[in-house]
Parts: sequence; structure tokens; C-alpha cells
Amino acid sequence: MMREVAIVSFAQSTSPRDTRNEVEFLMPVVQEAVRAAKLPRAEIGFTCSGSSDYLQGQSFAFVGALDAVGAWPPIKESHVEMDGAWALYEAWIKIQTGDVDSALVYSFGKSSSGDLAEILALQLDPYTMLPLWPDAHSLAAIQARAFLEATGKSERDLAAVVARSRRDAVANPHAVVSGSVDIEKLLAEPYVCSPLRAHDLPPITDGASAMVVVAGEKARELCARPVWIRGFDHRIEPLGLGLRDLSRSASTEIAAAKAGVHAGRVDFAELHAPYSHQELILRAALGLGEGVAINPSGGALASHPYMAAGLVRIGEAAQRIAAGRGDRAVAHATQGPCLQQNLVCVLEGD
Repeated sequence: MMREVAIVSFAQSTSPRDTRNEVEFLMPVVQEAVRAAKLPRAEIGFTCSGSSDYLQGQSFAFVGALDAVGAWPPIKESHVEMDGAWALYEAWIKIQTGDVDSALVYSFGKSSSGDLAEILALQLDPYTMLPLWPDAHSLAAIQARAFLEATGKSERDLAAVVARSRRDAVANPHAVVSGSVDIEKLLAEPYVCSPLRAHDLPPITDGASAMVVVAGEKARELCARPVWIRGFDHRIEPLGLGLRDLSRSASTEIAAAKAGVHAGRVDFAELHAPYSHQELILRAALGLGEGVAINPSGGALASHPYMAAGLVRIGEAAQRIAAGRGDRAVAHATQGPCLQQNLVCVLEGD
């Protein structure tokens, strides 16, 4: 029988260019999440983080980030070289085993120090793709073109996603891009990689996120409305782009079914779609109809702290439910080129 696990606190920070190092901007976020959980630090049973050594420019760089957690008391700790959403998945599994009853999850990334789109080429196949060094934006453009041709959608549909995201992001203090924009003006902008323009791409963002999850009745003791993780699954597709239908996300479709997305009404969804066309692909894969609000926070087109953005989607959804602005939501995270890996999390309020 599965154990009930709830999100009891969440914190984040974002900046288009943070002059502090990773430990300096991560530490206050971790402290805020722990303080909001009202659970003594020594009673948190497990700690798991998500980050990228490539992004930090040195191997085992994640070890240095432990300075933000503190050296005392000793902790059970783990790390995934993935977005923090996958660190949350590991923590959820750890709680399911019964070894611990609570966990601190955190993630961070500083993208402004280099050219993120160029750096991400390092995650490609080292024999057939990496020697060509295609940047992430160019690969996303290939996917966008495949999507438009397969579905009959247009660049105007992509611009509509951008306009709605920026409008919704106005109320989000963590958005680095927001405001009212005219679709005609967006379509008049030059291409970065056809059919994608600058506003179709994720904004460079430095930032961190942290979350505390607790099992069972203890969660109800700690907060007025714990947000329960009712379904959790992640799937991966082949790395070779020629082996996949880029116009859809088969792994998201499977993860959605396994996580139970369709077992009840969905009030809203927070989708980790760094590129505008990917929101439309994910919406179809998750079977979300027109009545479902998508990315009320503004989503990844408004703020994209790499390696933390997926956990932010889950945290944003949890905070919205905890505040009573919805009862059941779907949160999604992605990793890898062109939506290669996808994680789906179903959340419900008490």
C-alpha cells in the first residue's frame, strides 16, 4: 500500500543574472523552505538535490552546494544529475520504502555564466550528434517545424502561447519576463531559428528552488492544507532524434496514464515547456482540454532557472492548491533535448 506524501512548503528564487555564487543564492531558499515547513531541521529524514556539474563547470560541484544545507546535524543525502523534480521523485520513493518520513528537496542552476544553448549539446550522443554541436535552440526549432507540419498549427498559435504566458506572469513576482504583448508585434520579430523567435525561447534565468515533503498525518499537523502527491511517474524516449516522432510526446502520454491524470477533473496544469510549441505538444499528450488553465504562473517562458524549473512547476502548483485556488492539478517536468524525458505529478488538496 502506498504511503500518503504531501508537499508542506516550497520556496524559490529567480534572477536574470545573479551575481552571487550558487551556494549564496541557494542558502536563503533552503532556509525559507525549512522554516515554512515548521519541522525542525534535525527531524527531516532525507535530503536530495538536483543540479548539473556541466553547468557549474566542474565535476562533483553539487557537493559544494551542501554548504547551503549546513554541515550539522549529519544527514542522509543523495543527488541526481537532473532537474530537481527528479530529486523529488527519489525522495518520494525513499519515503515509500518506510526508511524516512520526511525529506528536503532542492535544486539550482546558474545559466548566465555561459551559453546554455551551446552547453546543452554535451548531453547529445557523443559519436553521431555531438561532433556537429547543434545548440538547443536549433534542435527545438527542428521539433517546432515537425509539430507545425504534422498538426496544421501556425506560428500565430505559438505567439498566442507566448502572449498568454507573459500576461499571466504579471502576477508572479518570480517571473523575469512578463507583460502585455501584441501577437502581431511578436510575429514581426526576426527568427532566431525558424520557426522560433526570441520570445519562443526560455529566458536565461539563475535561480534555486526547495521543497519539504512529509508523510501521513504529520503533514496535516504541519500545515492547514497539505498538498498530496496522488500520482507520480516519469518516462524516457530514445536520445536519437531520428528514432522519435518529434511532433508528439509519447513518454508524457505514458507517464500521464500511469500517474492517473485522467482519474479526475484537472483544475489547472503547470507544464515545463521551455519553448512555446512544447506547451501545445504537452497539452495534447496530457489530454488537457480547453477548460484547463495552463501555466497560470506564466510557466517556463516567463522564468527558467535551468535544473530548478521542473521543481518550480510542481511547487507553483502546490502553492496554488494550498491557497485554495484549485483542488487538483497536474505538474510536469522535462529534461533532455526536445522533451526526451518527462515526469508527471498529480497533486490534490485535502
